[in-house]
Amino acid sequence: MGRRLCFALDLIDDAALIAAYEARHAPGAVWPVVIAHIRATGVEAMEIWRTADRLVMIAEVAPDYPRAVAEPPEIADWEALMWHFQKPLPHAGAGEKWVAMDRFFTLDGEP
Repeated sequence: MGRRLCFALDLIDDAALIAAYEARHAPGAVWPVVIAHIRATGVEAMEIWRTADRLVMIAEVAPDYPRAVAEPPEIADWEALMWHFQKPLPHAGAGEKWVAMDRFFTLDGEP
């Protein structure tokens, strides 16, 4: 196993949009080309958690993540579709979606 990375993003605070976003991420709903591309970059496992309109993504990645792989054109289509539901965090850069989080505590005291 490689390392674990965490990212945060907000959704537009609208119950119908949030429900639609979750439906787009239900088992089997994410486009197969998107799943294949995520795996090709070295992501071995991924979870997205939500509270209200805040999302946290936890990704287990290979030691050589991120791998340089060609991006199928469908990825841009998927990202454009997801922007209908998402809004950047207040401190995100222009056009930045998922913002990397810094780990600063572990129960076992590891760095």
